[in-house]
Order: sequence, then C-alpha cells, then structure tokens
Amino acid sequence: MKIHHFALIFALLANASANVLIKSGMRRLELEGAGLVMIVRQILTNGAVLGGIILFGLNVLSYAYVLNKIPLSQAYPIMTSVGFLIVVSASVFFFGETLDIYQILGLVLILGGVVLIASRMT
Repeated sequence: MKIHHFALIFALLANASANVLIKSGMRRLELEGAGLVMIVRQILTNGAVLGGIILFGLNVLSYAYVLNKIPLSQAYPIMTSVGFLIVVSASVFFFGETLDIYQILGLVLILGGVVLIASRMT
C-alpha cells in the first residue's frame, strides 16, 4: 500500500470522526432561545466540537495530498461513501439511531460500489 492510500484512509477517518465529535458535542448544548453570540460561544468552547473542527482541518490537508496522487473520480467516491458508512455505523452505536431495511440495503449497495471503485485505484 502506498503513502497516498494511507493518507486517504486517514482523511476519511478524520472526516467521519469529526462529524461524530461535532454531533456528540452539539447534543450537550442548549441553544434554544440563545442569541447568536451565545450560540457561537457555546460551540467554540465545547471540546468535542473543537476536536471535530480540528479533525476537519486535518482531513482537508490529507485529502489535498491524496488528490495530488489519486484521480478525483476515484478518491471522492471512496472518501464520501466510506465516510458515510462509518458515520452511519457510529450513529447507530453511539447515538442509538436506527436503520430500516431500505437504509441497510442502501449501505450494502454503497459498499459494493466502493469495492468496485477501489479495485481500480492506482
């Protein structure tokens, strides 16, 4: 496996983790009725949300490197679909969200697509 493959894996894990951290941090905030300044203050002082923002930044840096090495037509579908699978799985395990049969079937189809695209990756 080449370094840009590891960079793609890191980028998608950072992106998915950022989404989970931000969701987790935002669940703890009470924003109802708060003004804009208070909302921004609460968001920017929440450790989980800040961690997510940092991971988004690291994701962008890593993904920029990846795009220099892998065609966009391969990198983007893998980035978004695998990230989607990770976020959906985390949503079920960490947040108690549920999936119906159509969502599960969709996940299986996405996974099949990722396998097909990744099999042609350089």
